[in-house]
Amino acid sequence: MESKELLRLRSLNTRMILAPNDKKYYFSLEKGFEGEKKFDQLTQKLQNDFFIINDLRLEFNNSEFQFDTLIIAQETIYPFEIKNHEGDYYYESGNFYSLLTKDEVKNPLDQLKRSKSLFCPLLKKMGITAPVEGFVTFVNPVFTLYQAPINAPIIYPTQLKSLMNKLEQIPSKLNIHHKRLADQLISMHLNESRYTRVPSYMYEQLKKGIICPICFSFMKSFGDKKLVCEKCLFEESVDSGVLRSVKELVLLFPDRKITTISVHHWCGVIKSAKVIRRILMQNYTSIGSRQHRYFE
Repeated sequence: MESKELLRLRSLNTRMILAPNDKKYYFSLEKGFEGEKKFDQLTQKLQNDFFIINDLRLEFNNSEFQFDTLIIAQETIYPFEIKNHEGDYYYESGNFYSLLTKDEVKNPLDQLKRSKSLFCPLLKKMGITAPVEGFVTFVNPVFTLYQAPINAPIIYPTQLKSLMNKLEQIPSKLNIHHKRLADQLISMHLNESRYTRVPSYMYEQLKKGIICPICFSFMKSFGDKKLVCEKCLFEESVDSGVLRSVKELVLLFPDRKITTISVHHWCGVIKSAKVIRRILMQNYTSIGSRQHRYFE
């Protein structure tokens, strides 16, 4: 699922004008998320006996690290750093560069190395001695990397099918100890990073309305029952759109009370406040009465 950081930036990108650096960072998160979903679609088809944990964020010695995908097999643990880079890149003197712009990009091999250097002692502290074999995995079919070290732990787009075949052939039969490890790692997962990059914003400066979940444009209402996106033609019920918007409002303003008036103002396109009240009454717990009523 999308991180809270990505969801906030996605909302803000529609509701306000982001600074160029913030917009660039937001687009990189969207692209990365798409890459992770591509890889998840492949691992979901695996029939082998694995535990697969997606988007695992952990902390050890006051340092955060993250694995896009972690596969627990019988004998080995496989972390994957997923990259959705597009275009031509080259490797030189331990660094990655865009062939088109010559700009240096963050070295994913260094990212993987750092994550493993924190993960292995964490496992040791947990009493786990299984070997850890990690890979940087590029999933975009139009990605090319020149001059990469031949023995680097890199999976290229043309090798994804072969990777899945190799994973299927690994002898793996899990037991209660593997389940306990998976549960323990999930219990240690950090829901949100301390290092999120979300610009400051205020309620008054954000454009109000219901955002399309497909193309992230604003939707229009047709009566009290249907919403339609004029850009991509996605349709949904008013109830569904309002409930999504309430979650977005809570995400952006967690200290703001959810009331009929506040949701009616936030959604913008719903003419009747009675429709908003009905939806809230049916889906949330009502606290207080009349003008003092709010929902949780």
